[in-house]
Amino acid sequence: MVFGCIQFSFTQDLLGILENEQENVPKYTSATFKMTRIAIGHSIETRKKGILEIFVANRFWNTPETRTQSFFVDRLSSRIALEYGISDRLSFGAGGTSFDGLFDAYLKYKLVRQRDDGQGSPFSITLLQNSSYNSSAFPGTTESFSDRLGFTSQVLIAKKFSQDFSLQIAPTLVHRANLSSTDDSKSHFAIGFGGRYKLGSHLSLVSEYYYTANPIESFDVYGPFALGVNWELGDIMLQFMLTNAQRIEDGAFITQTRNNFNFKNPNLNFGFNATYVIHFKRNLKK
Repeated sequence: MVFGCIQFSFTQDLLGILENEQENVPKYTSATFKMTRIAIGHSIETRKKGILEIFVANRFWNTPETRTQSFFVDRLSSRIALEYGISDRLSFGAGGTSFDGLFDAYLKYKLVRQRDDGQGSPFSITLLQNSSYNSSAFPGTTESFSDRLGFTSQVLIAKKFSQDFSLQIAPTLVHRANLSSTDDSKSHFAIGFGGRYKLGSHLSLVSEYYYTANPIESFDVYGPFALGVNWELGDIMLQFMLTNAQRIEDGAFITQTRNNFNFKNPNLNFGFNATYVIHFKRNLKK
């Protein structure tokens, strides 16, 4: 009887210790956006260590010319990239785009993580640094390597308000070495807004918009906008969207979207992103 009481007391004390230890473990918010892109732009999400993503983005549109391609669409832009989780909070990616000949690479670091337990930060912050190289021919000029470079810096700030609803704001600085005109600024400040609303266990409605405070002046540009759905299928993630952005690389679509968002050709484009996730360590896959 005495031994039973001692054992019961010891068990209670052990449970109390485990509960106290559990209370001290930070409860971070997960799956604010699920995917590393909201639609056309980056989300705060980074991939876990040892996970490789094969990312393919496509934009399809028709031209207003009287003589156009009769099969499906007139124009297509594609970007193929590899993106890897160096750690749970640091990702690296690199890829190339067919339409404008841009090759780019980025580093993405989750600086602050939102917590669910009411302590710590009420939102998440991710830093993104992108660099691009323009391989296309510039008419009548012989630019050096440095003249073909572009840089995009972003601070991605997001909050998951509920299991269904998340918002993000993205202050952005885009710097371009090559200018279309001397009237244009080399640096452009923009701010992006993005949101996600969960429609089901694997389906979400997403939207994004970018406003540029000092846009390019040598030709007409508009704020890129996207409206679409994200569909999660295990290790394959699909994104379908309507957007006015033909370009895919970050600095290019933010500052050089030449068409407004409406149903006139070529203003409305169909976008399709596909991400395939490869787990190099079996214990990373849940």
